[in-house]
Amino acid sequence: MSEILLAVGTQKGLFLARSTDRAEWKLTGPHFPMNAVYSVGIDRRGERPRLLVGADSSHWGPSVWLSDDLGETWEEPSRPAVRFPEHTGTSLERVWQLHPAGPEAPGVVYAGTEPAALFRSTDGGRTFELDEALWGHPQRAEWGAGFGGQGLHTIITDRRDAGAVTVAVSTGGVYRTADGGGSWHPANHGIKASFLPGEDPEFGQCVHKVAVDAADPDRLYLQNHGGVYRSDDGGEHWQDIGADLPATFGFGLAAHPHQGGTAYLFPLDADYARLPVDRRCRIFRTRDAGATWQPLAAGLPDEDHYGVVLRDALCTDDATPAGVYFGNRNGEVYGSRDDGESWALITSHLPDVLCVRAAALD
Repeated sequence: MSEILLAVGTQKGLFLARSTDRAEWKLTGPHFPMNAVYSVGIDRRGERPRLLVGADSSHWGPSVWLSDDLGETWEEPSRPAVRFPEHTGTSLERVWQLHPAGPEAPGVVYAGTEPAALFRSTDGGRTFELDEALWGHPQRAEWGAGFGGQGLHTIITDRRDAGAVTVAVSTGGVYRTADGGGSWHPANHGIKASFLPGEDPEFGQCVHKVAVDAADPDRLYLQNHGGVYRSDDGGEHWQDIGADLPATFGFGLAAHPHQGGTAYLFPLDADYARLPVDRRCRIFRTRDAGATWQPLAAGLPDEDHYGVVLRDALCTDDATPAGVYFGNRNGEVYGSRDDGESWALITSHLPDVLCVRAAALD
């Protein structure tokens, strides 16, 4: 089996773990101590894997760092890689997402930011340019801010078409482009927003996360602020798939890397009670595209549990069987090496876990 790299971004730095069996892990860190790490990208398209990290210093501000030696050394551009052009009159608050595109777009890396905007790099993440069309979209002025800020936190590229990109904003909703960012349109039909007027608002939903199905690129799963949805047409229409869940509020959402119809989430009671359902640490999995959901808890704590999993703190690797990982605000990281059937504690007593990323290293 290939070695697995697990990257854990926390409120006070980045931790890296490596394992050849997903049972024993070697942990290093913190890298970037006292920096909040909200975003990590693992780019395996080159000769060597590249790590991209969005680190946010309370003194120096946000920056994007690169490593081509799995964290042994880090490179920070002399000029900020992600910055708003002067004509926007805006400054960068945070890099919420770093997303290397697939082989259909060599060298392309996307960044999602706060204030909500999309940036695109063509040199592997060393420099980025603002997507002016999304920034200038007439609806952007009406986007709100989620409890954690106004972030563009999800970026999905279509492996069939380099010009097709889907993004999600809290709060703004889902937007799609089919022409490489030349134009954007909202894609929220069917997603409810109880805090907005009307039954089916065109935009403004507080989307928490979107993931793409392994078998069907047009099938998307979505965790909303009080709802779980599926789209079978690339986001043009959404249907509720939360009826079999004990609660439909939550943040983290991930799709299985190989099995179609399979996705994972960590439900919380509600927006006014952001605690695990029944005070139990459980991941819920669907294997039929959301028709039914099953709790997965073997190896997870049995006692009352209060660890909240944030939007980017649940992920999968791409090994077989798949590894599934999540971290919480208690500073715990759990992993499964059998598609979620059983779990083990990887590490604990970390600062608040903000994001988790995993990948098999060839």
